[in-house]
Amino acid sequence: MHPQVYPTEAVPLQGVNYGGLPGQPGVVQHTAVNITRGQPVITEAPKDYIIWSLCCFVYSNPFCLGLAALIYSIKARDRKVVGDVDGARHYGSTARSLNIAATIIGAIGFFIFIITISVITAQAASHYNYRY
Repeated sequence: MHPQVYPTEAVPLQGVNYGGLPGQPGVVQHTAVNITRGQPVITEAPKDYIIWSLCCFVYSNPFCLGLAALIYSIKARDRKVVGDVDGARHYGSTARSLNIAATIIGAIGFFIFIITISVITAQAASHYNYRY
């Protein structure tokens, strides 16, 4: 990014005339000041993972990990609004870890459920077809 340059402004110094006739504009000394700012430090705002936490809370909440992730996400968002970047980063990192754990445990539980239903259905079908 380029440093931001504000427009220069010509300000007369107490109407001092150098030459010219009285009552007519003469040469007026102006002072121009260019104000530039240094390169802004671009830091990415810490993530709060609020959407992921809501999904974990609503759809898979094993051992209340989704609820804990949602609480830490809200804390991270509050810290970010206040301006505490380090606190927001810490709470966001914790929320991310809890979301990962809740997602993995929820996915494993879902797959175990599907496999169990499939096995029970297959055994029931084979038992039903068994002839005495």
